Amino acid sequence: MNRLKKLLIWAVVGAAFYFVLTHHFILIGNKVKLLKKSRLTLDYTIYSAKGKKLESIIAVRELRRDGIGQLLVDEGLMSEDKLERLMERYED
Repeated sequence: MNRLKKLLIWAVVGAAFYFVLTHHFILIGNKVKLLKKSRLTLDYTIYSAKGKKLESIIAVRELRRDGIGQLLVDEGLMSEDKLERLMERYED
């Protein structure tokens, strides 16, 4: 039974670590929003948008590629038109 508990604990720790590797935790105001990552990485795992200009948020390639612009639109922080204008600047 002791071995089963250890295995279960390691499975939970592994699953939690995998979840962290596959999601961005974006702090917007007092809310935490999840954004799926396009690849397994620890880059920009926790990102605070508090006090940042929309242009500087969109300028982060990893976040832009993973869809932070649409998240900002969904949260009402920018319009679709503004997102399109900003995205044109950063054509990858």
